[in-house]
Amino acid sequence: MTENTDDILTLLPSRLKEARRAQGLSLEAVANLSGVSRSMVSQIERGESSPTIATLWNLTRALQVDFAGLLDAKDTQDRIDILRSDDVPKIENMGHGCRIRILSPPEEAGGHEVYDIRFDKGGALISQPHTRGTLEQLTALEGDITVTSGNARNQLRAGDTARYAADVDHSITAPNGPARVFLIVKNA
Repeated sequence: MTENTDDILTLLPSRLKEARRAQGLSLEAVANLSGVSRSMVSQIERGESSPTIATLWNLTRALQVDFAGLLDAKDTQDRIDILRSDDVPKIENMGHGCRIRILSPPEEAGGHEVYDIRFDKGGALISQPHTRGTLEQLTALEGDITVTSGNARNQLRAGDTARYAADVDHSITAPNGPARVFLIVKNA
């Protein structure tokens, strides 16, 4: 285990974030499991706050990681993190006739989000306005898609890309048949 206090304070935020990502947990889920507030977990992961021993203990138990092993010095530069297809998180309860896979890392939620969405014929993802200034970029990978943003409406075919405001009512639909899109959400 590392002996230098500065090393510990430098390693701890990234190690906790890595452990949370490895479990596929959101900040909210870790907060619920550990009893540590979501904002405190976020502050600790960003290195803006140093946890007490009790807080760190609760977090390591929630993340099912070894307390001492969390602080072991290790080389993390020469590696590739792989998330196998079956392990990609999914959103099951949004839209109608669509399946949403979350491709971006959990810590990017609310910042820069990436999704792979598959639509059945007639499938739709209808969204309320996001935070002011939020933009979406959608690329149609397969099939035909209709994109609506506010009062604007456009048709896309496979290979087409649309960029539009997502801080207004907006939707993505597949009216003519199955379709697949790659969606990037950039929150302001």
